[in-house]
Amino acid sequence: MTTGIWLVGAHGNVATTAMVGARAIAHGVTGTEGMVTERPPCDALDLPDVDSLVFGGHDVQSGSVVETAEALHERNGVPGRAALDAVRDDLAAIDDRIEVGTARNCGTTVERLADEAADEGGSLRTVTEEIRADYEAFAEANGFDRVVVVNVASSEPIPHDPARYDTVEAIETALDDDDPLPASSLYAYAALSGGYPFVNFTPNAANALPGLRELAKRENVPHMGRDGKTGETLMKSALAPMFADRNLRVESWEGHNILGNGDGEVLEDEENKAGKLDSKGGVLDGILDEDFHNRVRIDYTPALADWKTAWDDIRFRGFLDTQMKLQFTWEGSDSALAAPLVLDLARLVAYADRQGEGGLQPHLASFFKAPLGVDEHRLAAQFDMLADYVARHTAETDGGADAEGGV
Repeated sequence: MTTGIWLVGAHGNVATTAMVGARAIAHGVTGTEGMVTERPPCDALDLPDVDSLVFGGHDVQSGSVVETAEALHERNGVPGRAALDAVRDDLAAIDDRIEVGTARNCGTTVERLADEAADEGGSLRTVTEEIRADYEAFAEANGFDRVVVVNVASSEPIPHDPARYDTVEAIETALDDDDPLPASSLYAYAALSGGYPFVNFTPNAANALPGLRELAKRENVPHMGRDGKTGETLMKSALAPMFADRNLRVESWEGHNILGNGDGEVLEDEENKAGKLDSKGGVLDGILDEDFHNRVRIDYTPALADWKTAWDDIRFRGFLDTQMKLQFTWEGSDSALAAPLVLDLARLVAYADRQGEGGLQPHLASFFKAPLGVDEHRLAAQFDMLADYVARHTAETDGGADAEGGV
């Protein structure tokens, strides 16, 4: 069972850390901490082996995975020297499988940072066909059973009127008319129309557009998103239910995030930041039913490099109108938190594809800030959804059903 993973944003920190991690696991120089699929219940599923995953991708900036990994090590210490040295030749081989992507409609900051070649290619229809050709060439050259496309590119501005792309026909018309569809949706369209499972780990529109969701359902292709839940929002989805279940009335939840990597630089642009703020703030609205002050800030702090810090101040009211507070600080390596989840999602979506389970994958809600098609934001309940999915499939396997399923 061979699976290709195509990473959009392959020269970026998250993609590089995921690839370094997968190959380091294969070489036996690191463990699988941080990977949900390597512990119960998910380890009961017949998932693609981590060491069997083969990587390729798109990026709008020149450079190499090796260069990004070296820069991460020098500035952050992650990955460590032993892991990086063990996988250096593997990363060089991956570099040969990375193609120039597109920066179309990604906002002025991304377009400024991108190489000139990333804005070439003619019409949106032509660009999309070239993207799909890259997916197909990757699959054919390596003889994969399937290719999973994972978007880990920088944040884009959200389309001003996403509802206008409400059907497959509307998407097709937009491509033919060079309507300003964002790059993430071009990658998603190319994947879903070609039968390639798609994961959107970013706050970008991508597969969230109604017409693309309709396309995935029609073509029976699994997909899910959006915006990976790795840090402060993970804490919110765990803590907010505690206040709700104990009838402690939250009156204010203030969150301030600082980060220093390329994502932080892109998020300095207010248009690119809007989608991120919406997904981070919306989690609380889905859990707490009272009116309260809910604000999130994201600021670029270059000295932090790939590390991020979040300070949260929560003011709440209890019995006898007692005013109380909770404050916490979250500090972590942005890429080391995100990368194992990218591997998890690729494996789980590949499994769903093998089972012939197209469309949205609601059992993956716990991985996302704004999970498509899921209104449940309580982390424990989301974990239960994943556990129930595994239980159904392991029960079928134990009962003698064909574990391969497939398409």
